Amino acid sequence: MAAPLAGRCNFFVQRKRRFCKMVTGRGKRFCGEHATMEEGGGGSRRIPCPLDPKHTVAEELLEKHLKKCNSRDKPRPVYYVENINAGRADKDQKFPQVTLCERSREELESLVEKLKVAVKGLQEEVEDRTLSHPVLQEELTNPNNGDSAHKHLKQQASILGHLQELGLLNRGRCFVEFGAGRGKLSHWIHKALKNPERTDCEEQKIIKDPETCEDLQLLLVERSSTRFKVDGKHQDGGVAFERLQVDIQHLDLSKVPLLRNTKLPLVGVGKHLCGAATDLALRCLLETPGIMEDPEPPPKRLKGSGTVPRTEDSSKTSPPGFGPGSGTGPAPVLGLVVALCCHHRCEWRHYVGQQFFLQRGLGAAEFSAFCRMSSWATCGLRPANQSGASHGPTNQRGEVEEHEAAEETEAPSGFWTAAEREQLGRLCKLLIDSGRRDFLRTRGFRSSLTRYAEAAVTLENVLLTAVPSSSSSSSSR
Repeated sequence: MAAPLAGRCNFFVQRKRRFCKMVTGRGKRFCGEHATMEEGGGGSRRIPCPLDPKHTVAEELLEKHLKKCNSRDKPRPVYYVENINAGRADKDQKFPQVTLCERSREELESLVEKLKVAVKGLQEEVEDRTLSHPVLQEELTNPNNGDSAHKHLKQQASILGHLQELGLLNRGRCFVEFGAGRGKLSHWIHKALKNPERTDCEEQKIIKDPETCEDLQLLLVERSSTRFKVDGKHQDGGVAFERLQVDIQHLDLSKVPLLRNTKLPLVGVGKHLCGAATDLALRCLLETPGIMEDPEPPPKRLKGSGTVPRTEDSSKTSPPGFGPGSGTGPAPVLGLVVALCCHHRCEWRHYVGQQFFLQRGLGAAEFSAFCRMSSWATCGLRPANQSGASHGPTNQRGEVEEHEAAEETEAPSGFWTAAEREQLGRLCKLLIDSGRRDFLRTRGFRSSLTRYAEAAVTLENVLLTAVPSSSSSSSSR
């Protein structure tokens, strides 16, 4: 083991398997954070912070520290309602988690048989439809953008293309980006709509009245503090560009001041909304209590944009009290465009397709197993006995810095080939997403699954789109 660097802390960080690199005071062996290790050292005694024991504080300054510690309880914003979008917490939802490697071959084969029966009659073939948008063409052809940035731009361009094709990319509405991160998707939506034909209100620099002039709002939802945000580029006063640092699980859209003041129709968007976050976003948009008016259908598609995406049978109407414009949110919901990913991180409690599963004789146990098996769709190409993560093209992920991969131990070796595991993983994703589409149908929406980018750009390349059933049928006539 290498000795600590000269003038640096002598504390060995077990988790990182190296010495602390903080600079020490003159004549000291430890830095201020690890000063408690100093034998016979002078100065204040340091103790672990009672709010977060990962850091220490001088004992005599404890009271002052507790008032400004970043781990202290902060006042909850008005739109924070604990677990409002979490779903019901039933007692029978608590069951022991069993990894795939802990299951016998007979158990796995039984699960596969149940999976194949459950997906019968579902839309198995996902349409390949990679679109683009002119607002990103300059960046897409910019040679200064690296490979990773180029992949992100391709995905953002395709999402904007789908928004435009569905008639959702217009002013006069509020775009809610779930899992916004740095906010780049909202950034490009704003760029695409920044120079509308009607700019009278902007020229007069007055507050826009949604009844007399088109308006535009962008609401970014992100639970963590994010560096290098693009929010500062959009403080031009003409467009509301607001960020909420809150978990989607606790977000009540009907109480967000920005939405309460204008009541603009909502469009939900998201780029790689991990696992259960997709279900939380669906609940947030479509189950938030509030007063809504009947939404105005989005404009018809442009000529040559293709037919309406294939959807579930629309002959079934939504039950009373549900659907767009029926009191399920702060304003009408005009549509949804979300890039899906990380199905292995879904949770039964949050899942919106529970009734869809139960109708097929499946429950929480099968759902948990299928979530684990869904990771085979993106890691199934890797040999099962490979110990390390591959750096080849089969392991490339466009959002690798934002998402967690499934555990390597989740692939039992010898039962199926890599190609078979990949196909089973795709069926698991299809079944989970079909439950989400069924939820959207019961809320009065027609939905579609589309492969919006090539696998070389991102392995998580399926887009969930939805528009009100009435507007879909009208646009197809």
